[in-house]
Amino acid sequence: MKNLKEFYKGKNILITGHTGFKGSWLSIWLESMGANVVGVALDPYTDYDNFVLSGISSKLKADIRGDIRDRELLKSIFKNYNPEIVFHLAAQPLVRLSYENPIETYEVNVMGTINILEAIKYTESVKVGVMITTDKCYENKEQIWGYREDEAMGGYDPYSSSKGAAEIAIASWRRSFFNPKSFNVHGKTIASVRAGNVIGGGDWSKDRIIPDCIRAIELEKPIEVRSPRAIRPWQHVLEPLGGYLLLGMKMWENPVQFCEGWNFGPSIDSITNVWEVANKVVETYGKGHLIDVSNPRDLHEAKLLLLDISKAKFLLGWEPKLNLDQSISYTIEWYKKYKKTSVYELCCEQISKYMG
Repeated sequence: MKNLKEFYKGKNILITGHTGFKGSWLSIWLESMGANVVGVALDPYTDYDNFVLSGISSKLKADIRGDIRDRELLKSIFKNYNPEIVFHLAAQPLVRLSYENPIETYEVNVMGTINILEAIKYTESVKVGVMITTDKCYENKEQIWGYREDEAMGGYDPYSSSKGAAEIAIASWRRSFFNPKSFNVHGKTIASVRAGNVIGGGDWSKDRIIPDCIRAIELEKPIEVRSPRAIRPWQHVLEPLGGYLLLGMKMWENPVQFCEGWNFGPSIDSITNVWEVANKVVETYGKGHLIDVSNPRDLHEAKLLLLDISKAKFLLGWEPKLNLDQSISYTIEWYKKYKKTSVYELCCEQISKYMG
């Protein structure tokens, strides 16, 4: 991890979706290492988001509001700021919202991704593109073993299937325009990355168990758990981000070797059901109580989804540092302190602690 700071210092980095939960943490981490960060995204979800409360906007080289469906805007941003490494996180990230807005979900997640790939293709300065998708990109058969990177893409709901389609597009652009066999011609390396259910401070998104818990606790209301028996791979936000940063460095150093798909999931002991996670939140916070509001007529969501992280462990030297209890401890620390301390310093402290 210490090598990351040396590598990213002074690098020109473009992050799409930097106002989002994962994007804000990635922006803070890169800025703290001395990178020149440019972000393009829509407005933050709420005034309590990590991006807003951390004040990271003022520390970036540029904080740009824009839609990744706008090809001309992207073209001008890439031209004006000459990024060397691109982290593409911008997305419509919610399963339930994808049922309400399936067309927009596909426009953002598939065409938005293609727009970024095209901008990379025509921008000479870009050497590395790390395209963030999701564990839900796999054709989920709810099997009891983790999905490997070479398994079929798919998805039941519009969100999951849009991410599967984005993965197929990324693979197509890699073969067609960024083929590692012709690296000496195009000079670019592209990878896609998939993480599990990410938790951490500053997430206020709808239909996510940690934000639901915190909102209910702060309002002194019962915590309504919609899918208590759904099993997920839980991980703190710094875990996959550390993987993305490590991969970006490895791709720069060995561009032909690492331009593939990668899983960055948790260890086996952090794979459990939603009810157990919510119960640990209550125990760690010291207040709150749960009620089961599951409804068999609810919209379909996968009940079991696991990732195999063997490839990242053996080929990248990456593996999770935090177990589930530690991940929840980091998360609850943020939510208990965000109203009475510097959120930027709190984030930097947690990053420093994580880097160890």
